Amino acid sequence: MHRFLFALDPEKAHELTLSLLAFWSERGPLLEEPGRLLRVEDPRLRVEALGLSFPNPLGLAAGMDKDARALGAWWALGFGFAEVGTLTPRPQPGNPRPRLFRLPEDQALINRMGFNNRGVEAAKARLGAFRARGLPLVVGVNLGKNRDTPLKRAAEDYLRALHALEALGDYFVLNVSSPNTPGLRTLQEGPFLDELLSEIRTDKPLLLKIAPDLSPGELDEVLRLVEKHRLRGLVATNTTLSREGLASPWAKEEGGLSGRPLARRSLEVLHHIQSARPGLEVISVGGVFSAEDVWERLVAGASLVQVYTGLVYEGPLLPRRLLKGLLQRMEAEGIRSLAELRPRR
Repeated sequence: MHRFLFALDPEKAHELTLSLLAFWSERGPLLEEPGRLLRVEDPRLRVEALGLSFPNPLGLAAGMDKDARALGAWWALGFGFAEVGTLTPRPQPGNPRPRLFRLPEDQALINRMGFNNRGVEAAKARLGAFRARGLPLVVGVNLGKNRDTPLKRAAEDYLRALHALEALGDYFVLNVSSPNTPGLRTLQEGPFLDELLSEIRTDKPLLLKIAPDLSPGELDEVLRLVEKHRLRGLVATNTTLSREGLASPWAKEEGGLSGRPLARRSLEVLHHIQSARPGLEVISVGGVFSAEDVWERLVAGASLVQVYTGLVYEGPLLPRRLLKGLLQRMEAEGIRSLAELRPRR
């Protein structure tokens, strides 16, 4: 199946996979029994973060299931949480195709999707239906602005999306770092970010998703504003515009790069955050393919870890392999609970 999908156009393969997972998600008994077999349920993996309880620290990153179509499947495959979106207030088609490219030589992807999604109202109905089923999956919601909304009115879009879904999401993420919406990354800059964060209020945990391409000074300014506005934490990092060291002929394509080439920079950003703001809660994402990658992020100070491109290349059993491997590493280190890692940070 994996080989067949890689023979297809990348976006068609993604759509087919998501449609199959969405179909599976809607079949209660056919979902829950495989879930019992696939999920790694072990109290040693439990994590308390963002004021929430997670059965394990491994999550699905935003972008894979933009419209919250397959939440049941993500639970059954073993994820401790899933982040849907990026969702915008109004539906939008995104950028013209082709807009998704595989770089197998680099185990990477380039995308310039452009926040294609069906809008918050469609997602609201799906999230409500999923909540009614009672499956214990923490759900994050990644929010963005519509492409045609001017930057000076960006806060209105984030607030509209937040208010529509506030009762259904467990935590929320402001995406100000996608390189595929013109001008969006401007919102990471001090004055713009300060104004945006001053207008966003919620009782739910609120995080900011940042780019890996920020300079140390720019990152410090983001951290200052996160503290000033009392955000719960950061999602670090989004895709990069860097093409350093790539071997694939597709490296020339415009868009954000994800996958193995992002791992080093994502880890550097995590180290910088924990050095500057020890204890700040971080969901680390970027280049996670192995249990060792997950362990490295947790030891470096991440509260939680997300995968995206690794799932594309490694397949649906990746969550189980990562969590089994993480337990083995914990046993080798004499760690009885992930909570014991906190004093090491």
